Amino acid sequence: MFSKKSTLSLASVLLLAATLLSPTTAAAAPVAPVAVAAPDIPVANVRAHLDDLQAIATANSGNRAHGRAGYRASVDYVKAKLDAVGFQTSLQQFTSSGATGWNLIADWPGGDPDSVLMVGGHLDSVTAGPGINDNGSGSSGILEVALTVAAQQFQPQRHLRFGWWGAEELGLVGSTFYVNSLSSTEKSKIKTYLNFDMTGSPNPGYFVYAGAGQPAGSVAVQQMLVDYYTSVGVQTELTEVGGRSDHAAFARAGIATGGTFSGAEVVKTAAQAAKWGGTSGVAFDRCYHRSCDTTANIDVPALDRNTDAIAHALWTLAQVETPPAGPKFENTTDVTIPDLSTVESPITVSGITGNAPATLGVGVDITHTYRGDLVIDLIAPDGTSFRVKNSGNDSGDDVVATYSVDASGKVADGVWKLRVQDVAAQDTGRINGWSLQF
Repeated sequence: MFSKKSTLSLASVLLLAATLLSPTTAAAAPVAPVAVAAPDIPVANVRAHLDDLQAIATANSGNRAHGRAGYRASVDYVKAKLDAVGFQTSLQQFTSSGATGWNLIADWPGGDPDSVLMVGGHLDSVTAGPGINDNGSGSSGILEVALTVAAQQFQPQRHLRFGWWGAEELGLVGSTFYVNSLSSTEKSKIKTYLNFDMTGSPNPGYFVYAGAGQPAGSVAVQQMLVDYYTSVGVQTELTEVGGRSDHAAFARAGIATGGTFSGAEVVKTAAQAAKWGGTSGVAFDRCYHRSCDTTANIDVPALDRNTDAIAHALWTLAQVETPPAGPKFENTTDVTIPDLSTVESPITVSGITGNAPATLGVGVDITHTYRGDLVIDLIAPDGTSFRVKNSGNDSGDDVVATYSVDASGKVADGVWKLRVQDVAAQDTGRINGWSLQF
């Protein structure tokens, strides 16, 4: 991870909106088939991949870092496994810090090409060590889930795509390069991106990426993962991962994101140790970004649970049809954002009975020379403010994203406002437009 400074009842949650006709009687009653349940992923298989990644690092100066032979050998290892079972793989080359890097993209044939579910994690280590927990664990879990897709010849409604990212440890370079390489049309086809970065920490926690303030659909992914862990008797905590891993590039593109995390350099509290076991007062991963991040640095039960969560998330989201979108309201009038100012843009909503949804989509299109200066709030008709973006050390330009807001306590009809504050000097911009998707 990049550092900046018992199965659910699928009959109840995955009932598909499809009908089957009897082959012998055209008038037979329609049947709603139940989706295929996610399989149990053998943790021994995941550990075998970790052993192989460790051997690659050992044979290549003790690491699998960007620009080093160990990284390319790791890419070749994963690619060979996927090619052997029928994935359509491709290598995407980029340059960072004067060295060549690669992303590995693998598509499973079939499914709706306009409705893509993507699962990914970074494959590179830091130069200091082999990176077996960070992020051999997530990479290997994703690989074994992909191999299981092939073994079961899983053919869901959605198209499945997997990504193993390069140069994450240098600042999310590979995943950002991939997202930026996509046209607007191709980005819009990716409906959800799931990220798994560190899933076997030796003093583990069970963290789920928080969906609040993230693109529309992220809250639903969060709840699906929380519900899964609850169903197997594991308590969770939400974590604001922010820009620390590869989901960030997808979120900036307005794609719903989610994921799990077993903890890095932060110290486990006494309350967390009481909930999850392990040792309080000790980091979740004492070998984070160190040479001791080897195969000895893995908690096998955590690796097992988190890999099964990857499978559950994929099988669940790949088989659920996207519900029809509700009404969309837009304001495309430009509003200038002067330096150190606050501006507002209104949208009048009418004709919707009752309250707004729990996943109200707030689409934002802002041109700005330093988006870290911007604080963005959605103001409900009764004056309630929902924060959708904080200011911070975010040196990029513009804000083009869709955020999810739980506005279920507010009446839908009325005047909603997008309030944008420029809180620091020297940069200006404008609101090009914004929208509310009910």
